[in-house]
Amino acid sequence: MVEADLTQVLDNEHAGYDFPWTLGIFRDCLRVGYDCYVYQGPSGVIGHGVMSVAAGECHLLNVCVHPDWQHRGLGRRLVEFLLDVARQKNVRTALLEVRVSNTTAHRLYASLGFNEVGTRHQYYPGGEGRREDAIILARELSEGDPT
Repeated sequence: MVEADLTQVLDNEHAGYDFPWTLGIFRDCLRVGYDCYVYQGPSGVIGHGVMSVAAGECHLLNVCVHPDWQHRGLGRRLVEFLLDVARQKNVRTALLEVRVSNTTAHRLYASLGFNEVGTRHQYYPGGEGRREDAIILARELSEGDPT
């Protein structure tokens, strides 16, 4: 992901999420050197992933595939790619949060070996001023481990 991708990245974010990240958040992620990638489709950027890596852990911060391209395995491939990048950086533990209501993503992460390790209460913004809990998921990574 580079600055020139951000218009399409934001289009995907707004199409995919009720509470999308802002341009400033993506710029900050690029500025501080997070692992930021785009998924190129025939018409441009159709997905993106952002991951931080530190102290032997990675945190998948944002994984998004445009709704028009979902249910084709692209989200799985994007997460597998990010986990492969993490392994190359000698990461041993992968973490992420997912909305309690996002059962599709939760199933995807579970199928990739992530396990529930906790809850962040009222972590995400919700509709009408409410907040939504996040499920914290984690999995161990090893060099020869298939994603």
